[in-house]
Amino acid sequence: MIELKSRRHTVDDLGSAIELCYANGWTDGLPVIPPTAERIAAMLEAGGLKPDEQLSFIENRQVSVTAEKVAINAVMAGCKPEYMPVIIATVRALADPLYGYHGPATSTGGSAVFMLVNGPIAKQIGMNSGDNVFGQGWRANATIGRAIRLMMQNVIGTTPGVLDRSSLGHPGKYTFCIAENEEDSPWPAFHTTRGFKAEQSAVTIFAALGVHQYSNGLSATPEGVLTTTCAQMRMSAGTNRQPQYVTVFAGEHQLIMQKAGWSREDVQNYVFENTRMAQAEMQRANIRPGPVTAETENTMQTLVHTPQDLLVIAAGGKAGVQSCYIPGWGGKNGSQSVTYEIKKP
Repeated sequence: MIELKSRRHTVDDLGSAIELCYANGWTDGLPVIPPTAERIAAMLEAGGLKPDEQLSFIENRQVSVTAEKVAINAVMAGCKPEYMPVIIATVRALADPLYGYHGPATSTGGSAVFMLVNGPIAKQIGMNSGDNVFGQGWRANATIGRAIRLMMQNVIGTTPGVLDRSSLGHPGKYTFCIAENEEDSPWPAFHTTRGFKAEQSAVTIFAALGVHQYSNGLSATPEGVLTTTCAQMRMSAGTNRQPQYVTVFAGEHQLIMQKAGWSREDVQNYVFENTRMAQAEMQRANIRPGPVTAETENTMQTLVHTPQDLLVIAAGGKAGVQSCYIPGWGGKNGSQSVTYEIKKP
């Protein structure tokens, strides 16, 4: 048996173990699986890890995140051992300076860690990329995202009302984890845009606000669909341009793009150009300060810095005319999405 260093607790039964976790503030509000030594060891073995191995170091918090603590929280979240490679890659990504953990984790803005999984591992562990992709019903999606949130709370100290100062929050702070529908996508898998090969597995993390769903059942062209996309996105900007946005296109909208031969870059360029907005319009909506002037009427601002800051993804059910976008956290210097390889031991 692997030697573990975490403190042990003795309880009478399963119910007492669950209540102990509640009493100590170790849950996300839902019951957790008691992390026994056997379950923790199985997680570590699946990840090819030693208990004291450091997976990441959160600079602003001066916290070392060890494999043992990650495994404990993965057990509590209800993960299977085979999910550990995804969790390990995500934990490492959280410490990336481009992601900038401290800002999105502690802001009153209330972002969550959105996780996009690409590559063979998504199917191997049964991740959902189709119907109800952001909803309930798939163990891998639900528990992998939950494991990251529990680890953030129990290891890094990102506790609501203490370090986590989110004014409102959103349901993605329970779990926010999907796979891309690579099989039906009109575009190459997203992780290939980050330098990975299609046969590799990778996870992209993104400091995300809530999902904004919209419908367009009237259009049969990419321009028609994206006109709705852009109209929905334009007023979602804060006082400064956002760092990045995720745009998720479901089945029927995917087919429209595919039939027209529109590339991911075509979508990015169209949305970038058609979400420009006059500063005066933002002033009238009270999301930018100052008086409306002739100059602000004619000063246009883009939603993001570059077209590449629009992360275009294929996911969701084949039926229905719904797609969505997800704003990123922060202003022009906010958190950036990062992509890390998922490696099996």
